[in-house]
Amino acid sequence: MARIPAAVAAVRQAVRHALPADGLVLVACSGGADSLALASAVRFVHRGGVGLVTVDHGLQEGSDSRASSVASWARSARFDPVDVVTVAVGGRPGGPEAAAREARYEALSAVAARVGAVAVLLGHTRDDQAETVLLALARGAGPRGIAGMPARKGLFVRPLLDVARADTRKACAAQGLVPWDDPHNVDPAFARSRVRGAALPALVEALGPAVVANLARTAGQVATDNAALDALARDALLSAYESGGLEILVLSGMVSAIRTRVLHTWAKQLGASGSALSHRHVEALDALITDWHGQGPVHLPGGIRVARVQGRLVRVA
Repeated sequence: MARIPAAVAAVRQAVRHALPADGLVLVACSGGADSLALASAVRFVHRGGVGLVTVDHGLQEGSDSRASSVASWARSARFDPVDVVTVAVGGRPGGPEAAAREARYEALSAVAARVGAVAVLLGHTRDDQAETVLLALARGAGPRGIAGMPARKGLFVRPLLDVARADTRKACAAQGLVPWDDPHNVDPAFARSRVRGAALPALVEALGPAVVANLARTAGQVATDNAALDALARDALLSAYESGGLEILVLSGMVSAIRTRVLHTWAKQLGASGSALSHRHVEALDALITDWHGQGPVHLPGGIRVARVQGRLVRVA
């Protein structure tokens, strides 16, 4: 029996650990090396149904042809169902990367709901995770950002977060799969492309190749700590909540790491968008507790205003 190439085995092993035991799963596949290697591995490993979705963002000439090619390959490889979804990116808030990401996840969620999939698998690798950590550090995003991309969140599963990008390319080559190279991945107009093409290679040169795995491992460690702190914060929020507001006396007795998480969670419950809610908003809310000198309401995303009234933080008109 021919020996399975190491890269193919690594991808399959990662997928085997991450997949649900049964049920229909969908692979989100752009045709790039990461998602193509993932799709091939899932098709080989999973005992249940395996479908594939490719999303055409319409941002590049010929993107519709590329999506059709991915779908044709998927049908020939016996994926079922196979969906091509075209999304509209323009007019969404945030930059083009954020808008495309939001549109893509909406489309994937809609297909999963329609076909009854138990999971949607994404091809993000260890290198993607390291890039995410660097971008978060550059933005001063704090623990939530440094935690990077979760291995699992709701329907979405990322089996390859411990697999190197180089291994997905090797896995494709070993199986005769020809990946598509997205020109956006090397376009310096995008921050992630600059990290990928310049910042991370410079760190590798200065600190050695282990820096990529170490950054990705840091994300996992911080995510574990975040989960514990968030659980404590959920209990703390319940203890502070009273008649639609939060009791200042209870909040002031909390350590900062818990209190700020309580405020962040409460702001989202009031309707503030999580993507628009920044550390500055939370710091302003915290100042109503820890640095109170009669200041006016704090303005949160979505036209929400919060003020300190008679010993409580409350939403005001």
